[in-house]
Amino acid sequence: MSEARKILVTSALPYANGSIHLGHMLEYVQTDMWVRFQKLRGNQCVYVCADDAHGSAIMLRAEKEGITPEQLIAGVQAEHSADFADFGVAFDNFHSTHAEENRELSAAIYLKLRDAGHIATRSVTQYFDPEKGMFLADRFIKGTCPKCAAEDQYGDNCEKCGATYAPTDLKDPRSAISGAVPVLKDSKHFFFKLPDFQAMLEGWTRSGALQESVANKIAEWLNAGLQEWDISRDAPYFGFEIPGEPGKYFYVWLDAPIGYMASFKNLCARRPELDFDAFWGKDSTAELYHFIGKDIVNFHALFWPAMLEGAGYRKPTAINVHGYLTVNGQKMSKSRGTFIKARTYLDHLDPEYLRYYYASKLGRGVDDLDLNLEDFVQKVNSDLVGKVVNIASRCAGFIHKGNAGVLVAGDAAPELSAAFAEAAPSIAEAYEARDFARAMREIMALADRANAWIADKAPWALAKQDGKQAEVQAVCALGINLFRQLVIFLKPVLPKLAAAAEAFLDVPPLSWDDHGSRLADHRLNAFTPLLTRIEPARIDAMIEASKEDLAAAEAGAGQTHGNGELKKDPLAAEIAFDAFAAVDLRIALIEKCEFVEGADKLLRLSLDIGDEKRNVFSGIKSAYPDPSTLEGRLTLYVANLAARKMKFGVSEGMVLAAGPGGEEIYLLSPDSGAKPGQRVK
Repeated sequence: MSEARKILVTSALPYANGSIHLGHMLEYVQTDMWVRFQKLRGNQCVYVCADDAHGSAIMLRAEKEGITPEQLIAGVQAEHSADFADFGVAFDNFHSTHAEENRELSAAIYLKLRDAGHIATRSVTQYFDPEKGMFLADRFIKGTCPKCAAEDQYGDNCEKCGATYAPTDLKDPRSAISGAVPVLKDSKHFFFKLPDFQAMLEGWTRSGALQESVANKIAEWLNAGLQEWDISRDAPYFGFEIPGEPGKYFYVWLDAPIGYMASFKNLCARRPELDFDAFWGKDSTAELYHFIGKDIVNFHALFWPAMLEGAGYRKPTAINVHGYLTVNGQKMSKSRGTFIKARTYLDHLDPEYLRYYYASKLGRGVDDLDLNLEDFVQKVNSDLVGKVVNIASRCAGFIHKGNAGVLVAGDAAPELSAAFAEAAPSIAEAYEARDFARAMREIMALADRANAWIADKAPWALAKQDGKQAEVQAVCALGINLFRQLVIFLKPVLPKLAAAAEAFLDVPPLSWDDHGSRLADHRLNAFTPLLTRIEPARIDAMIEASKEDLAAAEAGAGQTHGNGELKKDPLAAEIAFDAFAAVDLRIALIEKCEFVEGADKLLRLSLDIGDEKRNVFSGIKSAYPDPSTLEGRLTLYVANLAARKMKFGVSEGMVLAAGPGGEEIYLLSPDSGAKPGQRVK
């Protein structure tokens, strides 16, 4: 048997500014399956990650919510940790970039780069918000596009015409934080001399460390000539101060990848068998793999290996890049209910269903993956329930009834047993190459063969014939052993199913090499359903719950989560006065308010708006646990908002509320003397 490999694996760090959604979860499930496979093979494989906890966006959100950044990131980390655990993502350590290990490593790496001559300083002219007292990143500047004159565009690119430009090119610029007109101001910045590593990167990126398509993309930057990278930000900023430079902070993308090292170092303090230098030292023989999305390739395949090289550390063995997630062939959409948070999914469906579906679609390339919900239901029901679990459910009853639950010895179909054994190396090869889709195809092909053989032998028919009991037991014993082998092959993808199967089989945790052995003269425990079919109604309920999440977010200020990167603009885009004037705001009397059966966040409000009655669903249940207290109150109501059909009925407009969320949502009410139906001017 070959010597066990030493492998360190990371996933990209989730931003500590919002919830995990199914697009993010694709990466963590992919990584977890690969790690579980390596551990199943007996390799020393360590999986670390951390919340990315620094940056202006976190500082501004914490300020808006009236809490410290530390309180914000602690709450988000608890939420992230629970979501990952419930999806079966088994980190060896999930840390935070706002940790002492990361502070020390970031400072040490910076000082090594500086002392080696890889840091430059020069003055930079940037927009400064005089009201907020801070320099503005591009995404915090809005204005009119200098190319097409589209209003309300960001400081670096126009979403309407696609033009890119410098923030100083914007017409009528304003701060997206305070609304103030920004002024130009000079400040000393620190730059990492990335061009110093041009030759090294040209060789490393073509060494096999990157997928070919990724290497080709990186080559475009290399061929254009690398530029120095600004690694500093001015106070106020939530992050680590640059050593010896008061008021200057490391840009979040400098310390974020160092967070991989920090998380591992934190783990080493608790696991004495792990040695930091053995994995990160220049002469390390361990393997190091990063799993990331294609949107952050430049940071991981250019800046990161150059930083490691300049500071005297080893470079990654490989960077494994995946594509984006779409749902039903389209970008994830909040209004369609396909922007699904991990917790919303978990409230309705077994995470193993999604783990399997992702595995069945994930190749080793960077293509986007589509979660087609109809195909999802069909594939899970057909493959997992109809093929894999079906084998055990078909055979277990006959063994318990006819032989007191004991598997007989022998092999009723040597050629079938041989086919399963011969398939193992190819399945392992597919797992190793991250070609999970191929592995799943080969495993399900074996399941098809096993089911076809059992159907041909028909033990249910044999059991009715005299003198056929021995044959029934032989067929079913082999069926259970084939099921056991399928469970071993699927264990990296379906750890919870594997644990339930091990309990049914009454065996210790299975390893990969166990596929070469068989159970004989062995007693099974009672069989209980290992997986149930997905009912389409559960998918519908999940979609409606996602729409409900959106409705709840719209009901209170500060409740909207960020975009796909979990980073959000601190202010909504401005609108013209004419657009606001078109809103039909009225006084409404709440005649009745009640809970909505099956909804976690919604209340149903029956409104009197003077000339007619309206029905509205509002996501304010957390603030009003006794809905009857709202009855008889007056509130502000948007009367000309398009009606929206929901699972629970049609919502006709919107009542207005404000607040940070949770119990602190406040329904807006007019002064005394207002009457139902009055328009608000």
